[in-house]
Amino acid sequence: MSARRARAEAPETSTAFPIAPRGEQGYRRADVDTFLGRARATYEGAGGEDPVTASELRRTSFPLVKAGYSARFVDAAVDRLEEIFFERERRAFVQEHGMGEWETEVRAIVADVRGRITRPRGKRFRRRGLFATGYKRSQVDAFVDRITGLLDGSAPLSTGEVREVMFHSEWRGYDEDQVDALLDSVVELVLASR
Repeated sequence: MSARRARAEAPETSTAFPIAPRGEQGYRRADVDTFLGRARATYEGAGGEDPVTASELRRTSFPLVKAGYSARFVDAAVDRLEEIFFERERRAFVQEHGMGEWETEVRAIVADVRGRITRPRGKRFRRRGLFATGYKRSQVDAFVDRITGLLDGSAPLSTGEVREVMFHSEWRGYDEDQVDALLDSVVELVLASR
């Protein structure tokens, strides 16, 4: 899994972030600038009918192009924004519904994650079809074991480690969407526990 999924396209111009080094592709600048403009408007309270959420920040992706913004700088900025937006959304939820309801929401996420990670190795996620590739099962299972350590308190896990984990592909590997959904839930848990 990559921090931001990407596809190749042609270069554009702008300078809000460093440009990817020669020979490397970066995120298409116009897309990054537009998205971060929406995020800024939401942060300033002018998000209108299309406010950016922490969940959208976590799932956003940008096309890769020559002379695009350096992915690591953009990813770091988006990750910081996600943490800020998550905390704001948490506070608003608690103010509207109360701390008890927030704790119920967090317990539900923990229950969903536990339900997935307690399955036997090699069977924790749906496998891809006979002629399709997915995430390498052994690598995903090894990372899921680290998530177990997070939940039982024996090993800390940071949002950065979850966001930046990458898995190789293999025939009939784990379904990427299911694995990515679990990783999103784990990021929420780590943020909620701060």
